Amino acid sequence: MDGFGFTLSQGSAKHLLGMSKEARAEILQELFGNGENDIRISYLRLSVAASDLNEYPFSYNDLEDSLATDPNLTQFSLGPDTLDVIPVLKQILKINPNIKLMASPWSPPAWMKDNKDTRGGSLLEEYEGTYACYLVNYIQAMKELGIEIDALTIQNEPLHPGNNPSLLMLPEQLARFIGLHLGPAFEENGIKTKIVVYDHNADRPDYPIAVLRDTLANPFIDGSAFHLYGGEIEALSEVHQAFPDKNIYFTEQWIGAPGSLEGDMPWHVKNLIIGASRNWAKTVLEWNLTSNPELTPFTDRGGCDRCLGAVTIDGDSVTRNPAYYIIAHASKFVDPGSVRVDSNPLDGLANVAFVRPDRKKVLIVLNESDEAKSFKIQEKEKIFEAALNPGAVGTWIW
Repeated sequence: MDGFGFTLSQGSAKHLLGMSKEARAEILQELFGNGENDIRISYLRLSVAASDLNEYPFSYNDLEDSLATDPNLTQFSLGPDTLDVIPVLKQILKINPNIKLMASPWSPPAWMKDNKDTRGGSLLEEYEGTYACYLVNYIQAMKELGIEIDALTIQNEPLHPGNNPSLLMLPEQLARFIGLHLGPAFEENGIKTKIVVYDHNADRPDYPIAVLRDTLANPFIDGSAFHLYGGEIEALSEVHQAFPDKNIYFTEQWIGAPGSLEGDMPWHVKNLIIGASRNWAKTVLEWNLTSNPELTPFTDRGGCDRCLGAVTIDGDSVTRNPAYYIIAHASKFVDPGSVRVDSNPLDGLANVAFVRPDRKKVLIVLNESDEAKSFKIQEKEKIFEAALNPGAVGTWIW
């Protein structure tokens, strides 16, 4: 396991920066610290430039003239991210310098696209090499600030061009882009950031399989990433079985406001914490870290106006929402480097087990039935008596 966590959107960063210094330090310690009362988030996803939870769409190479181009990327700049996401990220890294970071673009610069818009359209083939350099520039610029990007998904939701920003990128183009441009550019520049494909719903396992079958692209690809707004979580195993040498990541699932702990907890624990892990995912990430009472910011023409963060921040007041507790059941106890091990399913008791680097075992169990259940946890000569109420989740460690 690489870790459990959330996406740090621009909105999340702005909410945190709006707190007093003392209140912000306290909640960041609780989220990312290693103390007894901290939930020990170990993985964060970032957007490369804007996501739909930004105030407005932007790239790192926007041009004032809508007809202009910049193939040499002379205008490249991390721009707005230097005002919010990066300062907050630096504070998080001081608390947990070992946190792993994954980055995902929502759209290339509009001038690289066939529709010249932040929303939808496709990357022009003539700019594929330029876009590879753009992504190299991003990773290098972040590294200069002391921020290491561990993994890069090439396109968030490549089959959903209706968001803002967004991009339609079909598997044949993604394979070509990696095989001919991005992979070689990473090699030439000595970049070790993992290349991860797909980053979309489990209803299309054929997409990452098609990309991984490309003989030029395959050697550069670390694995594939999934969301679960469509399909079944077991589809992750289908991709693993087709390419067992490639990694699987679960990178996004939202909870709609106002949220319901009673309803959200069982579904998300069963499908993500337990389901994704049992189907080979190395990460489980919810969307997103924070929200405010107004659920802003979000972009026009497609931004999410109901996305509920792990915590809601209102001034210095913090409300812990369902995603906080869902992720905490794993992040607090399952250290990075833990290995998921087999545990037998019982009727009504979905579960997943891990062995941590310190050799301690962790078991997470959900009672998905409508009645209280008593059960035993056994490992060799050790036997524990346990019980869970209907809909309850428990984490055991020994």
